[in-house]
Amino acid sequence: MTQPPKPAARPDRVSLWRYAKLFRQDILSAQPARLYRAWMAEFRTPFFRSYLVNQPDLVAEILKARPMDFPKSDRIGAGLRPLLGESVFVTNGATWQRQRRIIDPAFEGGRLRETFPAMQAAAEAMAARLTDQAGTTVEIEEAASHVAADVIFRTLFSLPIEDALATKVFHEFRAYQRTQPILNLAAFVKGPRWMPRLFRRDTKRAARRIRALITQLTERRAAEIAAGTAPDDLATKIMTTRDPETGETFTPAEMVDQVAIFFLAGHETSASALGWALYLMALYPDWQDKLAAEARSTLTGGSFAEVAQLRLSRDVFRETLRLYPPVPMMVREATCPERFRDRDIAVGAQMVLSPWHLHRHTRIWDRPDDFDPARWQTDAGRHCAREAYMPFSAGARVCPGAGFAMIEGVLLLSTVLRDLRVAPVAGKTPVPEAHLTVRARDGIWLHVTRR
Repeated sequence: MTQPPKPAARPDRVSLWRYAKLFRQDILSAQPARLYRAWMAEFRTPFFRSYLVNQPDLVAEILKARPMDFPKSDRIGAGLRPLLGESVFVTNGATWQRQRRIIDPAFEGGRLRETFPAMQAAAEAMAARLTDQAGTTVEIEEAASHVAADVIFRTLFSLPIEDALATKVFHEFRAYQRTQPILNLAAFVKGPRWMPRLFRRDTKRAARRIRALITQLTERRAAEIAAGTAPDDLATKIMTTRDPETGETFTPAEMVDQVAIFFLAGHETSASALGWALYLMALYPDWQDKLAAEARSTLTGGSFAEVAQLRLSRDVFRETLRLYPPVPMMVREATCPERFRDRDIAVGAQMVLSPWHLHRHTRIWDRPDDFDPARWQTDAGRHCAREAYMPFSAGARVCPGAGFAMIEGVLLLSTVLRDLRVAPVAGKTPVPEAHLTVRARDGIWLHVTRR
């Protein structure tokens, strides 16, 4: 049975300079193969020590039991701050808690039902665009990015991607994604906020342009809220929700930060997952046909309840997120002295939680590198889902849009396969690598035909 593509691991020992260079290019192939079987691994640099943690009970300790003792490390956040400002993705402590109190109500179950028509409209628009390209070879990551952006704009601001301002934001984000590495100098040398971070010039320019465009969107919505003409979408909900403890709402400047991360997280991660899901369906046509049959029998009335019946599609999407988690690594920082697996962990140590390695861990999963959506209906699969599966993080800092993303991914995948068939292109096997998210080095090329 063909295994899905996986990046080659680096040699076990390399110089710090070589490791930093590999890490900047792609954090996946920069890691040694032993991390797929290790419970914990230590990495030493002249500036800090980091520990990659795969042992499920220790992962739970960091993310679930004591999240405030292990705040997000600024080594990653510093590299994204020109775009994200002080968004919920990079903040900690009381600031982060206040932001979540305002944001979380927008993504409750009832609100997801209300956003479904906009999500469905984006799905149908994607199917129509691909139908127009039937009989050709399509770079599916670009198509996935387009529809993910469409979903964000429709649900957040009630705008289709064809809106002129939405189109500008989408293209600027595409440019930003191509120029922003997952790490810059800040990841290896921690320092004060004023310390130069050696951002690429085009990265900083793209971030400024994106924030200027988002400012236009939020200012326009603030005026509509004041006039009583604002649509009842996610942006209105978030901008009018008051912190239950202080009674305050987000200021316009704060809202720009939050919209930036909603778009970056919702657009980048969803596009990554959908692109890989469609490639896997091309690689495994038997599963593709099962999903197509399920979609044709289920997606008949356009109701929110139909998504819950797409069980095969959900299992395929779960398995895609296991093999290709959009965010491959998360970094926390120890604020107290710790002792994990007979190792003394100093204050300031970087604790790396890696969905990429945890989801493929050879001592946890059966056939970890195989594509097997049926595993999710087994006792072993359900156990692993509880112990070693975190595509949206876990605990207090779990992604607030996790439920939204699961509905979106399942709906988009099923809607495309209902109408179309995808097949791999000879000589175009995608190689996973991580920049902001797990993408393919040269894109994902599929041949698309009408079903």
